[in-house]
Amino acid sequence: MSQALQEASGTDSASIKAAAPSTPSPASLQSSGRAAPRCSVRGVTKSFGDTSILKGVDLAIPDGSFAVLVGPSGCGKSTLLRLVAGLEEADAGTITLAGKDVTRLPPRDRDVAMVFQSYALYPHLTVRGNLEFGLELRKTPRAEIDKRVAEAASMLGLEPLLGRLPKQLSGGQRQRVAMGRAIVRRPTIFLFDEPLSNLDAALRAEVRVEIRRLHDRLKATTLYVTHDQVEAMTLADTLWVLNNGLVEQKGPPLEVYERPRTTFVATFLGSPRMTMLDGVIVREKGCFYAEGGGVRALLDDDRFGDSLVEGRNVRIGIRPHDLGLAKNGAPSVAELKVEIVEALGSEAFAHGWLRASGPSVVARLDADEARSVRPGSAIRVAVAPSRMHLFDPKTGLALGL
Repeated sequence: MSQALQEASGTDSASIKAAAPSTPSPASLQSSGRAAPRCSVRGVTKSFGDTSILKGVDLAIPDGSFAVLVGPSGCGKSTLLRLVAGLEEADAGTITLAGKDVTRLPPRDRDVAMVFQSYALYPHLTVRGNLEFGLELRKTPRAEIDKRVAEAASMLGLEPLLGRLPKQLSGGQRQRVAMGRAIVRRPTIFLFDEPLSNLDAALRAEVRVEIRRLHDRLKATTLYVTHDQVEAMTLADTLWVLNNGLVEQKGPPLEVYERPRTTFVATFLGSPRMTMLDGVIVREKGCFYAEGGGVRALLDDDRFGDSLVEGRNVRIGIRPHDLGLAKNGAPSVAELKVEIVEALGSEAFAHGWLRASGPSVVARLDADEARSVRPGSAIRVAVAPSRMHLFDPKTGLALGL
């Protein structure tokens, strides 16, 4: 294990000697009148050789908030996390933790606990030993060590594994130990770099909930990196969507999902991804419609306002979850020729194309509806005017925000 990894994990002996005997909890900080911790990044840039990774990122995480960095591979999210941890040094800009400029400080002086994609466990120590090691170096009382280890082991399902060595564990079990080592430290700032990627689906969902519960209990500022949209949407207080080294959009998860500011955010968040069609705004009998690619959909005047100009070229966005069978008198916006029905139990997705021009489209069906839809059939689909999205085809920016 490298010195930098040891420092970020809080297990380097030199860092422990420089630290206080125990890390104060956020609650104790507030009771003593001191400000709770926060993380702030201003104008940070980072390049590796001729490759620019971060191009002036600004980030502000409120005290006690759970912030999630999400974006495609190569967008710079893990690099930004490593800069906050002190494992990389920024080319420009400032990083502030708990009101202190830490831009050039080593990891041991930042009071962070980081969970990596790799496990970084001590191979000669048992699971219990790995969990206890950092606390012992900090001279934490034995009773407190036992309490914290028991709590983390219970949370992560490690009780039966406490006597095993890392080589006797599966990859998912090793990652849980790495998470537990950070949890027992109770730092003022948690940094997570895709910690659930090696867990199976059922355990991933369980641990995801426990991470959120831990955060809500400790009220420690948390910065979490993932490319998994479910993790991002369910964990975050604030979502930060990165694209090509810049923050594309930030805000509460549902707000970002329902009101994406760009075509990138719109198509990145959501599975299946948002359908995008080239179209134009038309007006008929005092109402505005988005027309193109086989779709003709009524638009919400109140939402789009002055953006509705007859003859304006637009990109039409429709989420599959908002597109369904036209029923109960809802006007049809298109006819979908079904190619594949993807049954998922409580719901299904009909994949196909629009007869008018052939673009690929996905519509959501209830489980009962899916039983009557077969490949090759044609169905009429509808979408509520309030669920339509429009974007400028040149800038990619959303209209009506």
